[in-house]
Amino acid sequence: MPAMNMTAPTCHHDADVLIIGAGPAGLALACALADAGMTVQLLEQATRDSLESPADDGREIAMTHRARRVMETLGLWQQLPPAEIAPLREARVIDGGGPSMLRFEPEEASDAPLGWLVPNHRIRHAALKAATSRSAVRLLCEARVSALSIVTDRASVRLDDGREFSAALLVAADSRLSQSRRLAGIGAAMHDFGRSVVVGPVAHERDHQGIAWECFRYGNTLALLPMSGRHCSAVVTVPGDQAVEWLALSDAEFAARIAQQAEGRLGAVQATGPRQHYPLVGVYAHRFAAHRFALIGDAAVGMHPVTAHGWNFGLYGVEVLARELRAAHAAGRDLGALPALQAYEREHRRTTLPVYLGTNALVSLFSDERALPRRARQLLLTVAERVPPFSGLIKSAIRRQLTGVTQGLSGGRP
Repeated sequence: MPAMNMTAPTCHHDADVLIIGAGPAGLALACALADAGMTVQLLEQATRDSLESPADDGREIAMTHRARRVMETLGLWQQLPPAEIAPLREARVIDGGGPSMLRFEPEEASDAPLGWLVPNHRIRHAALKAATSRSAVRLLCEARVSALSIVTDRASVRLDDGREFSAALLVAADSRLSQSRRLAGIGAAMHDFGRSVVVGPVAHERDHQGIAWECFRYGNTLALLPMSGRHCSAVVTVPGDQAVEWLALSDAEFAARIAQQAEGRLGAVQATGPRQHYPLVGVYAHRFAAHRFALIGDAAVGMHPVTAHGWNFGLYGVEVLARELRAAHAAGRDLGALPALQAYEREHRRTTLPVYLGTNALVSLFSDERALPRRARQLLLTVAERVPPFSGLIKSAIRRQLTGVTQGLSGGRP
């Protein structure tokens, strides 16, 4: 890992942990560490105003039960507007115009939903409010990290204005294209899907009943994510060169396409807001931890959104890393030493790697429009829905991933 000689006189040593990136993952980790008695310095390149008034970016985030519990423990969930939390009661998957449909519902005799959908900008605002309410958390905005150094007794960063900060541990939470990860000499496997998502809110005539639809159409994929009231987020995945066409549609043209591809399930459809555009790139870091350095959030694992696990995995990582650091802090051990960081890496890799690889394989299969893959998809859906015991096993495994209720995670707690 590259090291750099840094001048001590301007270096601050009053934080136990430095976190680069004040997105939701970095802010959530700051909350967890502060609650465990540690001091935290957050460094964020965006302005304070942009953090306090995050723009609606069109993304609806699906939350598992485990993720909700983490947010509740940290005080983030309580900051969300209740009217904008939409329960996800069922998920359905269809392919092309085929007859098979795969359904995922809560376990029998359970009134709990599969999960919840929350606007991304509300999560960002809630995380900021929760973090800044803790006196042990300090936030410096418009702070651009230009260099970092990992040496025997400290981790240090230099900002582009010359200021320097150091702590026992440095955590990168600065997006899937993390500059901090690169500066630390850690690579990442990147999967460019060659596709983009176009996201737009719609209102509709019929009640969505809390059902999320994943429609693998030929030419594009349409996801309909239930929001509060008779509203959905329409998420269209298209080859990268077709995104401009979808963005150029009038509201009426966009609504007509969504209604047609939804096959009348929602009745009449009306566009209710601007569309956003995001390229799809999956990222998996070669390592999540090194001496005095750790990765969380998208800097560690950047997921394709089809399985809705990006923010959930971010919270799972926060929970595990905070648990290991809390134990080290309570025992008076070095926060930047490898044993605690490697324990975090092992558990987080076990949780995320199978889903990351499985998601990429699923996307590759369902976006391949050749005849043989099309037949394979129909066979897979038929077996998963109608052929016991495979149907029960497949649906149970996927349901556990959707809800986050999985034995062995988080110390074995459901």
